[in-house]
Amino acid sequence: MKFIKVHSLGNDFLILDEEKTKGLSDISNLAGRICDRHTGVGADGLLFISIKDKAKGHVKFRIFNADGTEAEISGNGLRCAAAALYFQKRIEPSQVLFLTTAGHRECKVIERKKNLFMLKIEMGIPRLGSQDIPFDDGSSYEKIIDYPLSINKKIYPITVLSLGNPHCAVFVDRFPARIEWHQIGREIESHPFFPNRINIEFIRALSREEIEVLFWERGVGETLSSGSGACAAAVASILKNMTEKKVKVRTTMGQLTVEWERKKVYQTGPAEIVFKGDFLSD
Repeated sequence: MKFIKVHSLGNDFLILDEEKTKGLSDISNLAGRICDRHTGVGADGLLFISIKDKAKGHVKFRIFNADGTEAEISGNGLRCAAAALYFQKRIEPSQVLFLTTAGHRECKVIERKKNLFMLKIEMGIPRLGSQDIPFDDGSSYEKIIDYPLSINKKIYPITVLSLGNPHCAVFVDRFPARIEWHQIGREIESHPFFPNRINIEFIRALSREEIEVLFWERGVGETLSSGSGACAAAVASILKNMTEKKVKVRTTMGQLTVEWERKKVYQTGPAEIVFKGDFLSD
């Protein structure tokens, strides 16, 4: 089974051509096996892409987390998929339109240096209502900003939103010890108020133009970066009037830029082709 591996600031993905995997009966099982870092290839997620219109750059996109669950969307995943398509010369225009379960998302190449791409992706309109996220504590909310969430007898003010997938922002003055924020992330991810589980961002505001973020991804755990998570962190910072509408997002392995303009969110960042291989599946 031919695949290509791509990463964006350490958030890594394996990409398969959906047209060549139609005989698969259990995609979730495959995702768990191929993403395993000890007995598989190793990745945060598995992407399936299928070209629907080569001339127009229309591409179907699906993403599965390392635990085998299917997610709605991924900012880094979309940019990685676009980089793989251009690297393999499988599409013609400089702009791709991805067809995802969260809606259509445009992505274009800004720059290319060999196997390293800089791309800009449209991440859609943030959804802030509790039903759209979803968030359910028995009440309905138009926005959820600084909601007092209780975790292990401690209150965490959280800001919650959706970018096609659900996100929970936790602002801190300093980052907790790794074992501590892992535990907090794990508890929030599976909290009963989040019926579809949730991604968590731990955020330090450095200035009006820059934030630093740690990511706990639903179905994965800690990731070195997250495209949709970076966007959610920026949107949460803007909602709380902590930053301007163009924000540099510092991750463990580098920087992304997020802009919230004319209702939609845009993200610019790198994607690097790592290698191609053949997974010897059953």
